[in-house]
Amino acid sequence: MSQSQKSSLLTKLPLPILILVVGIYFVATYVFPTEQEQHYVPQEGTALEQLETLEIKGRAPKTGYSRDQFGNGWLDPDGNGCDGRNDVLQRDLDNATLADNGCTVLSGVLDDPFTGETINFLRGPGTSSDVQIDHVVALSDSWQKGAQELSEEQRKRFANDPLNLLAVDGPANQQKSDADAATWLPPNKAFRCEFVAIQTAVKAKYDLWITQAEYDAIRNVLHECPTQSVYTTEDELPVLRQ
Repeated sequence: MSQSQKSSLLTKLPLPILILVVGIYFVATYVFPTEQEQHYVPQEGTALEQLETLEIKGRAPKTGYSRDQFGNGWLDPDGNGCDGRNDVLQRDLDNATLADNGCTVLSGVLDDPFTGETINFLRGPGTSSDVQIDHVVALSDSWQKGAQELSEEQRKRFANDPLNLLAVDGPANQQKSDADAATWLPPNKAFRCEFVAIQTAVKAKYDLWITQAEYDAIRNVLHECPTQSVYTTEDELPVLRQ
């Protein structure tokens, strides 16, 4: 139907119906714009704003990756005499009991952020793996998105940075593996905003990039929590604010 035909048809409508038609058109056009017309401006200091600072590009080859590229095991990032794994366990577990050395965590209770379940941790050959330390931005993922260009010292710091480490449910951590937000999010939906905010903060801190699919996934999560703040230090991690 041509524009002139539409105009002619409208002039023949009774006034009440004409007013109704015009009103519906106004609401559809201006109150509820199409998806292409919606533009969200992130608030200052939010994870959404930080997300917009990350470079978007394709995943680099995994060639040359090994765990050893990020150092040989856990280091002592804060110089307190305890390795990073036990530091994170002490930070994230409630009622943690320590060995006589003051470092090794023997037991504790984890409110697991990935699943929302409570896990009773007990150190031992068959039980230690019940709680694992997750690199929120996986080492392999980082290697394919810029960590190849970091120095050896920077990669060691990345692998032991408390900002990028969480004590989590072992099976959930195995399921996550080296996935990014485009292919894996925590089953516990209440933690997803904080999860992607931490990933965004870590990638910004170490100048790593993200893929378009990863950007889209993170943005979709953060649109559900547009005021989610930026994480910059270990003290701001959600597990410390419970």
